[in-house]
Amino acid sequence: MTKSNEKELVLVLGGSRSGKSTWALRYIEEHYSSYLFLATAEALDKEMEERVRLHKESRDSKWELIEEPLEISGTLDTDCGHVDAVLIDCMTVWLSNVLLKQGDNQVKPYQERFFKSLSGRKQSIVIVSNEVGAGIVPEHALGRKYRDLSGILNQKIAALADKVIFIIAGLPVCIKGDINQGGLKIQNKG
Repeated sequence: MTKSNEKELVLVLGGSRSGKSTWALRYIEEHYSSYLFLATAEALDKEMEERVRLHKESRDSKWELIEEPLEISGTLDTDCGHVDAVLIDCMTVWLSNVLLKQGDNQVKPYQERFFKSLSGRKQSIVIVSNEVGAGIVPEHALGRKYRDLSGILNQKIAALADKVIFIIAGLPVCIKGDINQGGLKIQNKG
């Protein structure tokens, strides 16, 4: 199988349990020789512990793992240069971490550092993010702020991305770029 040397930026969007993480994992495995999973979630309760466990089980031993809920920019800049591709899962979880732990006044500086890291990347980056704006309007002000910030963050990443893929019911819909570039056919395995 031919592996890519291109340093691409791919955004994978979808709703909850749409299959976006599974698709992103397979995409990287089929296109790159070495890869790292940059996890932004923290297992703070039993349900999240189970989700993290299932995510870990879905990756084979070739995947390196870094768990970093906040400082993904520094991690990208200093700890990921030795691999061909990094999978960041998930940007909306990271945004929630920043918003709740650092406050809404820190969202912009964190995002600016993140975009600076993307512009200086040494490898391909595949970003998984939730599309949260297609559902009901949140009841509380913080929920509405989070929804709006998520939408703006996704738009900014999509503008920079070489490829944007929307996952619906486990199936990829290419919004930007070509997911079959180089003759590799990507198929959902989940």
